[in-house]
Amino acid sequence: MTTDTLPPSGIDRLLAIMAALRDPQTGCPWDIEQTFATIAPYTLEEAHEVADAIERQAWGEMKGELGDLLFQTVFHAQMASEAGHFSFADVVTAISDKMIARHPHVFGDGNRDKTAEQQTRDWEAQKAKERGTARTLDGIAQSLPALTRALKLQNRAARVGFDWPSTDQVLDKLVEEAREVTEARDTLTHDALTEEIGDLLFVMANLARHLKVDPEAALRAANQKFTRRFARIEDWLAEAGKTPADSDLAEMDALWNRAKAEDKTKA
Repeated sequence: MTTDTLPPSGIDRLLAIMAALRDPQTGCPWDIEQTFATIAPYTLEEAHEVADAIERQAWGEMKGELGDLLFQTVFHAQMASEAGHFSFADVVTAISDKMIARHPHVFGDGNRDKTAEQQTRDWEAQKAKERGTARTLDGIAQSLPALTRALKLQNRAARVGFDWPSTDQVLDKLVEEAREVTEARDTLTHDALTEEIGDLLFVMANLARHLKVDPEAALRAANQKFTRRFARIEDWLAEAGKTPADSDLAEMDALWNRAKAEDKTKA
């Protein structure tokens, strides 16, 4: 196939490119040997890169990142079509039908005079109806980032009444879990300690939920802050002809406090 034989533009062009890449006779050897399992990590990576561009407000990059993510959908759909599971058109039809069903206030006679919170509840009610007799926590992807999945699990359980009524009780549980880790850190096996740390993190996610904070976003921001401040430590050490390996904790801690103070002056 040559570029002259491809559709000139639009989604048809991308679909034709994908089909050509997967052609058993003339396609790309790498693309041909891929499977759903081998492509899945790239799909997650591309989704994270879209989120990263949004967080950095890198609008010039976002077009390309969205294209990369769209290509992942096309790749999976092509493999599914080859296996006889479904086509890209089926994917489009499924999401279109789902959006119409979940927005009766736009595409039906539903009441639009609702708050965003009420509409979110209606959305979840429709999703629950679609799940039918499935268990409450079914359908929450295992591959989600752990904090995000914890938040979704807790939200789903809370909708059927399994939730602490106040933030104070969550804080009490947080103190309890932290105490258990502190008391048992020298006596527990590594597996048991891992479980206790998991419990502590799960309660932290619950606290964030009660305070209406996205724990994944909060941790990303903390990671960025740590990265920024540690970079300043390295900058100041470099000015003195040193690296972190040439320094010690006392010196780097003092520089960390200097970086914190610098952040406050910029706030």
